[in-house]
Amino acid sequence: MVMSSHLTDSRRRRPAGQVRGAVALAALCVLATLACVAVLIATYYFFVRTTTGQYIDESALVEAVAIHGPAGKAATRFLDWLPTISLVVGAVVVLFVTVIRKRWRAAGIAVSACIGANIATQVLKELLPERPFRGVETLELNSLPSGHTTLAASAAAAVFLMASPRWRPFAGFAGGSFAIVSGISTVVNQWHRPADVIAAFLLVGAFAIPAGWLIIRTGNTWNVWDGFGGHWASSRWWIRLPGLLCLAFAAAAAFLLTRYVPGQGGSTTSYFWGGISLIVVAGYLATVATTALFAFAARRRVAGRR
Repeated sequence: MVMSSHLTDSRRRRPAGQVRGAVALAALCVLATLACVAVLIATYYFFVRTTTGQYIDESALVEAVAIHGPAGKAATRFLDWLPTISLVVGAVVVLFVTVIRKRWRAAGIAVSACIGANIATQVLKELLPERPFRGVETLELNSLPSGHTTLAASAAAAVFLMASPRWRPFAGFAGGSFAIVSGISTVVNQWHRPADVIAAFLLVGAFAIPAGWLIIRTGNTWNVWDGFGGHWASSRWWIRLPGLLCLAFAAAAAFLLTRYVPGQGGSTTSYFWGGISLIVVAGYLATVATTALFAFAARRRVAGRR
């Protein structure tokens, strides 16, 4: 009787909605992580192992020569500074939040995910086989995923994870834009193909999502907000804008990449701009999905409490 009474009281103190929310969040995080891994594998298979994928990817890289000029010089300078910018911005924000807000455990998780993603990138570069010959003239050396893009995206992810819920929509858009510009710069500078950049986004997502789940679980007290619109940084436009850009560039990619038949020539810059569009779509789609996921994960503030 005593044990039965104790269990009944325990169930009363633990609202069913909170249990379902925790289970739903865990399930969503697992599905999102598996989706990142699955799409990463599909990206590698299509763009590296098939003739059509190789042709699109390599054509985008070759056509980058046509617009290199001033854009290439700017991209080179940006890429030269990219490691410093990524490390400084990430370190400053993480240290500031850690010291001021005392989120030591969250900082450890976010930094570990960042380091893990960059290590995994280098491991994949070594382990993945060289590009097979599929009738497309290309360097056989494996360049997937892009190390520079991984560094930029993982630094942005660390900032996103450390930010309080009301700042995450803005941090997601700003960080996603930074990662996209970084990835585009590697293509403009002919360091990487579009698929290398997309693979880097997916790899970072596979590390950042589980890390975010751990941060939510261990930092439940500060992962609280008033919902979208409660602060300028949590405006719905920070999720609507990348969503609209994603749709616009998806339409552009569909038009540009189906304009010419692969292997029959005719294109001068269509594959380049099509590849750039795919990078924008992948980057902002990840931004929207991640922001929405963590908006769902954060608890709503109880009325009257701050």
